[in-house]
Amino acid sequence: MTKKRKHQEDFQKVKFKVGKKKPKLENATDTTFKTKAIQIPEQLKEDGVLPTQNRKLNIKDLLSQMHHYSPGVKHNALLGLKDLLSQYPFVIDAHLSNIISEVAAVFTDKDSGVRRAAVHLLQFLASKIRAEQIAPFFPLVSAHLSSAMTHISEGIQEDSLKVLDVLLEAYPALLTDRSVILLKNFVELISHQQLSKKLKSRDKLSWMLSVNPNRRVTSQQWRLNVLTRLRKFLQAVVDGSSETEDEGLQEQKDSPRSVRNPICISWKLHANNQQHIQLFENGGLRPKINSSFRLRSLTSVMDSAEKGLSSAENLKGFIEIIIPLLIECWIEASPAQSAPILGNLLESESQQLMQQVLSIIHLLWKLTKRHDETYKMELWLRMNYLVDFKHHFMRHFPYSVQETVKHKKKDSFKGHKNCMTSSNNVDHLLLNLTLCDIMVSLASTSTLQTDSGWLDMIRKFVTDTLQDGSKLNSKQVNRLLGVTWRLMQIQQNKVATEPLIKAVYTLYQQRNLLFPVRTLLLKFFSRVYQKEDLRSQRIRSRSKVLSRWLAGLPQQLALLGLRNPELSNQLIDIIHSAASRSNKELLQSLQATAARIYDPLEGTLVLLPAEAQRRLVQLVYFLPCLPASLLACLSRCCIMGRMSSDLAATLIGILHMRSSFAGWKCQVQENSMNDVDYFSFLFSTLIGFSREELTSLQGIRGKPHISQTQLSPIRLYLTDLDQFLHHWAVTEMICHSLSTVPSQSQCFDILQTGICKYLVGLVVIPDSTAGSVLCAINKLLDQACIISENLHKFLASCCYSLLYFLLTLDKEDAEHLQKRDMLWGSCISALALLPRLLRLMLQSLQVSRICREELPVVAQLLRLLMQHGQLRSHMITNEFLVQQIIKDIMTLKSGEVQEQWLTDLHYCFNIYLASHPQTPGPINAVY
Repeated sequence: MTKKRKHQEDFQKVKFKVGKKKPKLENATDTTFKTKAIQIPEQLKEDGVLPTQNRKLNIKDLLSQMHHYSPGVKHNALLGLKDLLSQYPFVIDAHLSNIISEVAAVFTDKDSGVRRAAVHLLQFLASKIRAEQIAPFFPLVSAHLSSAMTHISEGIQEDSLKVLDVLLEAYPALLTDRSVILLKNFVELISHQQLSKKLKSRDKLSWMLSVNPNRRVTSQQWRLNVLTRLRKFLQAVVDGSSETEDEGLQEQKDSPRSVRNPICISWKLHANNQQHIQLFENGGLRPKINSSFRLRSLTSVMDSAEKGLSSAENLKGFIEIIIPLLIECWIEASPAQSAPILGNLLESESQQLMQQVLSIIHLLWKLTKRHDETYKMELWLRMNYLVDFKHHFMRHFPYSVQETVKHKKKDSFKGHKNCMTSSNNVDHLLLNLTLCDIMVSLASTSTLQTDSGWLDMIRKFVTDTLQDGSKLNSKQVNRLLGVTWRLMQIQQNKVATEPLIKAVYTLYQQRNLLFPVRTLLLKFFSRVYQKEDLRSQRIRSRSKVLSRWLAGLPQQLALLGLRNPELSNQLIDIIHSAASRSNKELLQSLQATAARIYDPLEGTLVLLPAEAQRRLVQLVYFLPCLPASLLACLSRCCIMGRMSSDLAATLIGILHMRSSFAGWKCQVQENSMNDVDYFSFLFSTLIGFSREELTSLQGIRGKPHISQTQLSPIRLYLTDLDQFLHHWAVTEMICHSLSTVPSQSQCFDILQTGICKYLVGLVVIPDSTAGSVLCAINKLLDQACIISENLHKFLASCCYSLLYFLLTLDKEDAEHLQKRDMLWGSCISALALLPRLLRLMLQSLQVSRICREELPVVAQLLRLLMQHGQLRSHMITNEFLVQQIIKDIMTLKSGEVQEQWLTDLHYCFNIYLASHPQTPGPINAVY
């Protein structure tokens, strides 16, 4: 007891008195502190309340619910996200990263309802988000997609295909960048790896089709679903490639590489050094460099995984895996396997599966042609797969409805109807044509003897299909023509190619063909013609069918008219190509149809757009003969205004080059165009109106269409400004062509005869015609030309009528004011060149015959003529006439207050004429 007490004494409790504080320990820590408030107004300031949906949840609330353990909460959160983003689209840009990451994370959710809602939301987002916006986050989306495709759950795998559909539709380029991973996922969806017993080394594993009885669909239906997506994926890879296919015919696609921008050149500007022409090698296309060295592409720097199917090694590896699996799928779906099982519902699926198998192989074949060593790749494919393809694919070729479709027993009308609808989903013709395309790509000229058996089968099938008269769509025709072209390249002798061309021509002759089908056929024939034209063979070896097709093109162009401008453009391009190669049959047909094509009222030239008109005008150069009737049509086309003035000038230039006045050193083709007909064309185009139109104008009276003066027998018909400007531009080109004729005096005599015969004696003349005639006279007149008196009087009357019209124009008449400079210049030039013309015009100014309102106009005209420098000497020569006119005016105005215009007239006369040394003095008596 004593020891215990002593031990407890070391830890005795200290007793404190009541009411006193506990003393602080020596090692106690001071825990007191003070606080102060910190004001941060900018950080505490909110941008505003985030928008909410109908359940009053904003974007942050909905995204946070995506992590909830309850499937119902996540499902409602996805639905709420769709409602919120549809009402407030701007929220997508602000929270794009979080939205994408949360939606992609539920691709592998265990609940099917959540996955369906995620697919619907992804489909909605794809329509709102551009590819460049989602590109930074697409690796995350692709990773979640790969996880879903390789998931152990069958339901998640099935829904992953729906996600794949959305991404392929919206972002094919982004998806194909990860082709290596996704292609492996496709393979794992329908097969599993197994060690091959045939291989001695255990390094390589073979793949075989897998069967999962736990799926909701049959194994064949599941493979069909997977292969359908694989075909879409490979199609996206093919479309994303920048290369173009070397063989076959492709449908039209808007590719920036296929567009050629022509350079518009104005030779007048170029000749005056006002336009610089920059030339590019190969027309701006990719240059062809003949060199043994090759530049390394950027793809060679990347790893093989980054290259994808653009790497030959990766493509071969994928083909080695997928082709055996596709052959197994074909064997299961082939008619030999399904024939004993009558009434099986899988028959329609089998047909679709066969189509997908062939489509995938066809796309893989396209990808093999994108590599540098195409010949080695084709040889490798032939060595590895030709035997299997002949054994399995060609065994039951061609596949027809009777072979591949076994209808269900008629248990009920409804069941029979469903079976027929299901079978109609498969295009049996396209199935056979795809198989033909695959097989002919494995053949070549060197293997013709070995492959003659199955090539004859394909050739017969293609010929029968082309000639049976059935309506084919563009996809079928595209594949059919591709196979035909390949067959023609394999066996290039006329005995083999002529029946194929004849069969295609039979299809071409069908009525009411769709525009895409007609386009493909035209491209095919054009390609065959160009290929044949390049061969160094004699003319008699050319295809008769091809010549017949070419000869029918001009007539088709004339009949087509304005019904299909795009098709007309294609016909014009082909005709132009053949005409430039001097194809005899086409030129003869074009000559026979030219009158209908260039008809000024309903011809193809005046109906088509400007670019097509330009090509048709260029065709005039290739016509063997230009008779008077055709030139009359071309003249009417130039002056009617239904094609531009520049194009009309181009046509006049082409006809000048075809004439005997073009200055060719070699002899021009005889009887191509008569000189008389050529001058008739130039004169008719210069006048701008036909004889019938001029006759009908004679009955028009009064304003606003007629400008009339009592001092001239000619009344002017006022044309519209557009018609006047068009006629004037054409006139300049006509005058240029006339000025290039070597004998100017003879040319002037021809023009003088035409004017006296068709214009002299008319009472009403269009203002553009009067101006054009004066312009031509000014251009052709020289010292050797002799002008008749009738022409002198006619030109004098035209000059005064035009000058009177210009001086009486209202300032508010903006339309006719734009004619002033052109008409005034032509009149002054004519008066300056022909002194006799000025004298006759002054003699016609008998002011006693006019009303008082016209006197100021005559006075203004005299004043302007005296002031003009070019006419000064001629006016001095005719001073007596001017003096007499002024006297007559003073006589009429005697006894009245002298107006300002009369004072101005006296002043100009005294300054320019009376002060001249030769001026007689009696003029002072006038005042």
